[in-house]
Amino acid sequence: MTSVFTRRDVLASLLATSATAACANAPEVSPYPTARPANARALAAPGAERLVAAAELGNSAKVGFVVSDTRTGEILEAKNPVLPLPPASVTKALTTLYALSHLGTGYRFTTKLYADGAISGGRLNGNLWLVGGGDPTLDTDDMATLARSLRAAGVTEVSGEFRVQATALPYIAEIDPDQPEHVGYNPAISGLNLNFNRVHFEWKRAGSGYDVTMDARSENYRPDVSTSRMEIVSRDLPVYTYRERNGRDQWTVSRQALGGSGSRWLPVRHPEAYAGEVFRTMARANGVSLGQPRMVSAAPAGRVIAQHHSEELPLILRDTLKYSNNLMAEISGLSASATSGNRPDSLRASARQMGSWLESRMGMRRARFEDHSGLGENSRVSASDMVGVLNAAGTSGPLRPLMKEIRLKEENGGGAGSHLIDIRAKTGTLNFVSSLAGYIRTPGGRDLSFATFTADLPRRAAIARNDREAPTGARGWSRRSRAMQLKLIERWAAVYER
Repeated sequence: MTSVFTRRDVLASLLATSATAACANAPEVSPYPTARPANARALAAPGAERLVAAAELGNSAKVGFVVSDTRTGEILEAKNPVLPLPPASVTKALTTLYALSHLGTGYRFTTKLYADGAISGGRLNGNLWLVGGGDPTLDTDDMATLARSLRAAGVTEVSGEFRVQATALPYIAEIDPDQPEHVGYNPAISGLNLNFNRVHFEWKRAGSGYDVTMDARSENYRPDVSTSRMEIVSRDLPVYTYRERNGRDQWTVSRQALGGSGSRWLPVRHPEAYAGEVFRTMARANGVSLGQPRMVSAAPAGRVIAQHHSEELPLILRDTLKYSNNLMAEISGLSASATSGNRPDSLRASARQMGSWLESRMGMRRARFEDHSGLGENSRVSASDMVGVLNAAGTSGPLRPLMKEIRLKEENGGGAGSHLIDIRAKTGTLNFVSSLAGYIRTPGGRDLSFATFTADLPRRAAIARNDREAPTGARGWSRRSRAMQLKLIERWAAVYER
């Protein structure tokens, strides 16, 4: 005979068996779960070497990190601590300290209008001067405000020249000559800058061709400019080419690369001419007639009749760190170096001054810098030196409050309680280079300083110039490196919580 067991029979049998076993040897006290050891999170944390290996950064990649107690300076964990590696945009954190030390927290960049003649009946009987103070945040909206101030000063026409002076800082054609020509994060630098020295290129298909605009757009305005010009040509590669032509930026772009419509920001190589043209347009919109701008190097004459002040330096530096803006970092560093009385004529010279200051005041020993933004690949910093500076600055110093907050989220792969880790840090990314440095406050309230640098320099060196904007494999490599860095932070917050 075949026995048939229903689902109900099986459940009843299991329940009966359980009851019999329990009644046969009933416990005298109710059992409780075993208490977790106090260091359970630390015991469960994966080892640092395991995390590095899991990132699969490649045989030629180098990894260096240091984590220390910020208050005591005690090194808690390290790998290749004195190996100098490219810091990338972590450099901006060092530039922040340098600029605050030399310029002060109340410093503002100022752009001025001078009149070197009398104003009578709306006519300036002399020359009008637009004089830059290096402001890295000046935009077209600010130019419009300055133009309104000119009109409010009683000027409607100028008998003399419209002069533009930009010698507050040295002219530098581009931050890093090894970058692709067309990337907007690598513009020129001058004593007079506008819209981060970028011009907005926009295209729309129109019949068999394209409508193209080059403008200086901001939140409220978008004046066309002639200092940057674009020509569409029929070719596959390169997508963009650049040359200087009669003091103007002359671009070409591949027709095959455009598609139906689109836009992008291109770098400006003649920022003082760009700014002068935009101010003239804004002045005309306010009823003030000016001649073509003339670039001059002479000191301005006359009196100030209008001016624009930037925000205070800490706010500029906070945005520099948050948005990793290269122009803002370079101008802050150059302006700091200029206070020494020995004004540098290049980014490299200014960066050397910063390096000397970091060595004498902050104890750096193995660092070298070629700029203030980290865009150049030849700067080198060790994790040990970086952490030493972070410790010297301290958690109550000026740097930590300006750094970007990085929150780990459990639902995005962080471990339990990872959202309670307070991280203030600066990231840095170049092709096959990734860095992260800053401060950790553990859930237990302990303050840690850390720096993690990773680089695959042989792989970076093999990238062809035309591929440097988005080389094959670089994005995935950076993603794996950043994930490793965040997992190291989770480890350190668990192992060194108190």
